[in-house]
Amino acid sequence: MKKITTLLLVSTFLVQCSTVPITGRKRLDLVSDAQALPASFAQYKGFIEKNKISKNTKETKEIKEVGKRISEAVDRFMRANNMSKEADAYRWEFNLIEDKTVNAWCMPGGKVVFYTGILPICENEDGIAAVMGHEVAHAFARHGQERMSQAMAQQGLSLAVAYGTRNDENSKIWNLVYGVGSQVGMLAYSRTHESEADKLGLIFMIMAGYNGEEAAQVWVRMSKRTGKSSQPEFLSTHPSNESRIQTLKAYLPEATALAKKFNATPIVK
Repeated sequence: MKKITTLLLVSTFLVQCSTVPITGRKRLDLVSDAQALPASFAQYKGFIEKNKISKNTKETKEIKEVGKRISEAVDRFMRANNMSKEADAYRWEFNLIEDKTVNAWCMPGGKVVFYTGILPICENEDGIAAVMGHEVAHAFARHGQERMSQAMAQQGLSLAVAYGTRNDENSKIWNLVYGVGSQVGMLAYSRTHESEADKLGLIFMIMAGYNGEEAAQVWVRMSKRTGKSSQPEFLSTHPSNESRIQTLKAYLPEATALAKKFNATPIVK
């Protein structure tokens, strides 16, 4: 009986897969936008209320304008590729938070935060676009929902929970994502997301009219700022700076060709 149950679960997980647009990677897809996005939007709202939004109007305007252009490029791609329903689910929002942390992130559904501490690494508008493209790509590829699905599979949760609609069940799924990030077993999976977001982000920033060469330069500057990692790459949730630089440089010609192919409406910078 136990073996039959296991086989049924494995079969269901195999069936409940979808494909990441553009990259073609198969992803586990047990969590719908209807389950994930309300929790995402609520958490983002709470974060914005509790943290200090930058009063630098110039920098804030730049973050919002770059975000708008890149999200519009993504929206254009989705609507041209039979993904209008998915595109309608996004609620794009871009905020700059006064914080020295060198970071930026995007939650499911398109809620993006930049910390002022990352702006010197970005250095210019194209650098901001490189980071923005990467973060927007996480939302586009539904990495958050995939992490929830993976967490559910690892925890052996029932399919009833997977498809539950009650708030407490949704919260349980959401919280699982943030309980497994430090486990070594999840790290390689996270690196897959990071590498995929690097490539997709490069395409999106070029589609939006930005200089794709700057994506690798952001990581050159990051490397100078942080130095080499003190731990091996296989124990990191992110690829090493050197690895990212090499990957972005090597992928630039293909990203440029894909951006040209997807960009039905050219944008003049």
